[in-house]
Amino acid sequence: MIAPPFFKLASPGLLTALLLLAVCAGAASTSDAKNLKIRKASSRPAATQGPAYASRPEVMRFADDIADRRDLDAQWVRQAIGQARYLPAVARSMQPPASTFTKNWRVYRSRFIDPVRIEAGVKFWQDNQASLARAEAEYGVSADIIVGIIGVETIYGRDTGSFRVLDALVTLAFDFPAAHPRARERSEFFKGEIEQFLTMQKRLDSDPLAPRGSYAGAMGMPQFMPSSWVKYAVDFDGDGKVDLWGSPSDVIGSVANYFKAFNWQPGMATHYPVRFDAATLDMDSLMAPDILPTFSVARFTAKGVVLEGPALQHTGPLALIELLNGDPNNGGSAPTYVAGTENFYAITRYNWSSYYAMAVIELGREVAARVR
Repeated sequence: MIAPPFFKLASPGLLTALLLLAVCAGAASTSDAKNLKIRKASSRPAATQGPAYASRPEVMRFADDIADRRDLDAQWVRQAIGQARYLPAVARSMQPPASTFTKNWRVYRSRFIDPVRIEAGVKFWQDNQASLARAEAEYGVSADIIVGIIGVETIYGRDTGSFRVLDALVTLAFDFPAAHPRARERSEFFKGEIEQFLTMQKRLDSDPLAPRGSYAGAMGMPQFMPSSWVKYAVDFDGDGKVDLWGSPSDVIGSVANYFKAFNWQPGMATHYPVRFDAATLDMDSLMAPDILPTFSVARFTAKGVVLEGPALQHTGPLALIELLNGDPNNGGSAPTYVAGTENFYAITRYNWSSYYAMAVIELGREVAARVR
């Protein structure tokens, strides 16, 4: 996922997730490079890219380690990683915010619940009804959630990212901004993604310098990170390959498979409306677990949350979800609250953000209302 800086990195694309993340001595000749399925680095304006990583000894040692661990051709790995180029824009995108600000659900929502995405979603649903129905039947994941994810991520394939994936991954593995409080952890994450990406590209006999994606290296319509592609992508159209750029069926099946792996519960609501009983409200306790469903209905209501209708029959844990609407003391309005279920939490496994999850839910509902 491509998200504003205050959201954590997407797990597939979405970790979130995260966050939301050479030509060595004796390098191959042009003919060797062709045989190894690696093309020359494409030329771009100097302002958009820095030097290639071939000159960085620690990067080349890392390439050798990958080759050894994965039983890959060392020259192939060195040449691939060595031709990756530093992307200043990618590094800047991971910088901590320069100043504090208040999140605003209404503004965030307006970026994703708009006529362009809704109309594109209606067409996507109509064009892929059979695949959506089959995914819902086989994986138990609601079609509107699948459609919401793909719409929020890439507007149904219209914007899958323009960064060369290997450039982005290597930049974030070796030049993640040191000012970030989790820089070491994030760097290690992206090193793992490089390893997964190159292993996958070699298995597919594909050029590792060809794929383009997000600033974090997320790929295709659903913006899967390489590790998510390896773990969760499926050949849903049965043509013998997984194509998350050009096969809507594979995209639909892969998103559904991802949610099933993260314990999506068929038929369960994602959230319920709430009110508060001011006399018994214990907001500090309710907010302590953040978005992790923790409270039974009985404990929830005992702490001052008023539930009605179907919410009172819910049998699983709940979380109090807070969506800020700007600073109430500076033109904003009061926060929006809902009771999030385990399915709401499952959506945040795609991107660790309650704002993201709610945008997915509401976009999917808007599209579904126009299709059904």
